[in-house]
Amino acid sequence: MKKLAIALALASLTSSAFAAPETFNLDPHHTAPYFSYSHFGYSTQIQRFDKTSGKLVLDRAAKTGSVDVSIDAKSVNTGYALFNEHIQAVDYFDTAKYPTITFKSTAVKFEGDKPVAVEGNLTVKGVTKPVTLTVTSFHSMAHPMLKRDAIGANAVTKIKRSEFNMGKNAPYVSDEVTLTIAVEAIKE
Repeated sequence: MKKLAIALALASLTSSAFAAPETFNLDPHHTAPYFSYSHFGYSTQIQRFDKTSGKLVLDRAAKTGSVDVSIDAKSVNTGYALFNEHIQAVDYFDTAKYPTITFKSTAVKFEGDKPVAVEGNLTVKGVTKPVTLTVTSFHSMAHPMLKRDAIGANAVTKIKRSEFNMGKNAPYVSDEVTLTIAVEAIKE
């Protein structure tokens, strides 16, 4: 009987350590990647993208995960149609040739049961560079309206736009850009 109890205890520990990964689909209405930069030193300008899709996979027991995000670069929204066209042109996003910005994770770092950093590859304008997104907030609970599990997070990184062949007007318009992704995702 004692051996059976020990075997059951070990089995329960093993099964909890190998909990199934959970897959979450980005909520396109509550996911908002945005970027900010200094404009001639006068002010910090903030622009956003309106169309984003992707998946997040988390295995909190194993402390692993993956992130795959696709941003429609043509959905850049500055609040001004003429400026939207300007930054979609060849000198900046060149959306005619590179309509999509992607981030694909290579590792998710946890503290306790929460992700705190996501390492991965950011591709903008056909150039791929490694970046680390620092997770500044993370929340997981049942969605009060959808009655399904959901997660939300904010993650931030700094990049140099010149490294992505978008350096026109630097340093007047800062080369360093802060990229922030506010994300909400619903469990499949």
